[in-house]
Amino acid sequence: VCVAGYGQCDGNEILQLIPPPTLLTKETQGLCPERDFKVECGGFSERPVYSLKYVPDTSLLVTSGPPDSSLQVWQVSAEDSDVIKSVSTIATENGTGQSWAKIATISARAPWVLHGSRLDRVQITEVESRKNVYTAAIQGNEELGSLAFLDCNLLLLCCATGRLCLADTRQPQSLVEAVPAPSAPCSEHWCMGTRHAAQGSEPSSQPVARLSSRGLLALTDLRKTSEFLALAKARVPSPGSGAEFLCVSWAPALEGYLAVSGFDGTVHVYDTQSWDSSGKEAEPIFVHKGHIFGGAGGSRDPPLVTVHTWHLQKPRTLLSAASDGSLHVWDWVQPCGMC
Repeated sequence: VCVAGYGQCDGNEILQLIPPPTLLTKETQGLCPERDFKVECGGFSERPVYSLKYVPDTSLLVTSGPPDSSLQVWQVSAEDSDVIKSVSTIATENGTGQSWAKIATISARAPWVLHGSRLDRVQITEVESRKNVYTAAIQGNEELGSLAFLDCNLLLLCCATGRLCLADTRQPQSLVEAVPAPSAPCSEHWCMGTRHAAQGSEPSSQPVARLSSRGLLALTDLRKTSEFLALAKARVPSPGSGAEFLCVSWAPALEGYLAVSGFDGTVHVYDTQSWDSSGKEAEPIFVHKGHIFGGAGGSRDPPLVTVHTWHLQKPRTLLSAASDGSLHVWDWVQPCGMC
């Protein structure tokens, strides 16, 4: 597991952690004497790390953060070293003055990184050679909320306004716009979560979830973009003033379940299988509050969950990190009345 700091200083840590033994076993076990992560190697970033992605099938990490849209490439140490070192910077054309870049990685053909801060500045760069292999010919300079590879050819872009755009690397001039976001205040900010398609199925067959800073959730089928699959309102404490930590993700090993965070110190898990298009408030089936109760307490502001992700093999296990530097691994149990 890799983590990084985002403070406005030149000494933000980047760490690779070894998970506790209980996370490494395939079967659920009882109490484990060792429940803490151990630092395997680490380094320091001169800028805040707002996004960190591992490049599959390599020992490389890619990060992004203020003050511009450039990317930093890191080499995770070999066995004889405990240092994560910076190896290169991927500069972007007219990147100065742009907001930090959203990033996604893939290694289907070669180690690629998809990156951009605005809709008209989306490109794919080969990580090791820093060669540009694709630039989207898209009109408009809307800020990006999220982007993702659906496969090595299909890209999905979510604007901060909630608009979804589907692009194909084989046809740089083509762009398919999916359903626009539900009508919302101009100040609302959106992000998205995609689910990896099952082997043998079309990438576009998996639903896309969009989350707004007001807590609205919209599910979309990219094969039928004329309507929403479902609309619901997450039970969030209040409309988020900031949107930098909004996170929505699909469970990789459970059908129809997703998690939401970025509004406070909690992570909510929802079962979307009963949702309709009414947009009514959805009841979470589980709320993780560990970051709230595990902090230092006192007069300090309560921690804010900055990111979460699902364990790839353990269906009901998630990892979450918060603004107080805490990293939690936790399981959730479905209430007996819903079994």
